[in-house]
Amino acid sequence: MTVETELKLNIAAEHLAILRRHPFLRSLSVARARTVRVYSVYYDTAELKLRRHAMALRLRRIGKRWVQTLKGGGQASAGLHQRDEWEMPVATERLDFEALAASGGVIPHAVRNHLQPVFVTDFSRTIRLLDFEGARIELAMDSGEIRAGQSACPISELELELKSGEPLQLFRLALALLDIVPLRVEHTSKAEYGYRLFTAGNPAPSKGSFPAMHKAQNTTSALHAMIVACLAQVQVNVPGALLELDEEYLHQVRVGLRRLRVVLAIVRHIYDDPEAVALREQVGRLCVDLGRAREWDVFVTQTLASICARMPEHAGLREVLRASERRRKQLHAATVNRLASADFQRMLLRFGAWLHSGKWPEPGIPLKRFALRILEKRHERVLAQGAASRDNPAQLHVLRIACKKLRYAAEMFGSLFAGGGRKAYVAELAALQDALGALHDIAIADPLLHELDSRQRRDTLALIRGWIAHDYVECVAKFSKVWQRFVNKNGFWN
Repeated sequence: MTVETELKLNIAAEHLAILRRHPFLRSLSVARARTVRVYSVYYDTAELKLRRHAMALRLRRIGKRWVQTLKGGGQASAGLHQRDEWEMPVATERLDFEALAASGGVIPHAVRNHLQPVFVTDFSRTIRLLDFEGARIELAMDSGEIRAGQSACPISELELELKSGEPLQLFRLALALLDIVPLRVEHTSKAEYGYRLFTAGNPAPSKGSFPAMHKAQNTTSALHAMIVACLAQVQVNVPGALLELDEEYLHQVRVGLRRLRVVLAIVRHIYDDPEAVALREQVGRLCVDLGRAREWDVFVTQTLASICARMPEHAGLREVLRASERRRKQLHAATVNRLASADFQRMLLRFGAWLHSGKWPEPGIPLKRFALRILEKRHERVLAQGAASRDNPAQLHVLRIACKKLRYAAEMFGSLFAGGGRKAYVAELAALQDALGALHDIAIADPLLHELDSRQRRDTLALIRGWIAHDYVECVAKFSKVWQRFVNKNGFWN
């Protein structure tokens, strides 16, 4: 068994043609480029049992040779794919389970008897072996298609496979290539695209989660894993957001970035080099921009929709709703452009390089004690801020942010603490967040109304402000009740 380490990058066909001829690649090449046709048949059961276990089995023809490969496990982070791989030559286009077993790969007998071809990948691959910053990297430039039944989708991508050296060099090379042509960090494998084609479905928006931790784990590796999880949540939802398949994709991108921002703030306690500062600031700016779009989402779909439902025949309200929807669409378009930009892709690659820089120190404090400090500090900050907030909108906003940071910290570190109090604590904290969120959504409505202000709309906007003031009073009363429940709640880590 070997562990394959490669970085996948999506590239438009016209840009792939430019890159093939670029002198930068020739300057790094240690041998002449060669081009081969690669034809692969992927196997699974009708119920896709291999896929459900994160495995992929294929027979691949390269020239006149057949190669059998089983892949399984592993992870993807900022486009870097690391998977266990069992690969061996076979005589013909026929699965050889004996050869697979001899190499250490295992497929249960109950699955073997039901395997069938599910899709095919057929592409031209140009291979260059590069010497980059002392690392040997195989660059594969793939162009072709994936076929499943009568359906097909194109392949146009780069694979940077590490032959010797460190993963850091993969990301640094990708950043250099991004300066030549537009690229998109690819979180999804060819096999997964094939499965989607076979099932004729798109993946559901991914809510993501923080990885479970254990007491023996060192603090640096735990924080590293949290960042990887946040980046994965962002990346897996970006394609759906760009295609505008469902608004939930964009929402989950926002959630992933907010989580990432909180984790990066915690990382400051142990490591804060200039690149960490720059990445944290870029994530912060992105959160602000995406948050702006969310404000209009909430205003249109909740605040204004609720008022319109109370007075459905009011022509002025319907006109304001239409104007608000236009503004909302403008901000959505700007957000999609931001996620599709080279700057966003560069940020992802810089994260990959930073995570694999090898500079992260071990803080010299056990993970559980480190978590305890973070949780206690954030819990105390929420209590102090809540005591000072009263019903001041600005201070309630600060309290909302403090609650969000505490909740993410509880989700991040909760698995380190025994006992059944964590779920109840997080539930109370979530209820508090919801109450504060409702207050915030009402509070930000007023500056949005200023953007819509005109002489013709003033009476209608005054009507909307009246309803907002009425709803705000009700939300403050609800917040007060939820706050009293939370104040009486002990931290589950005690």
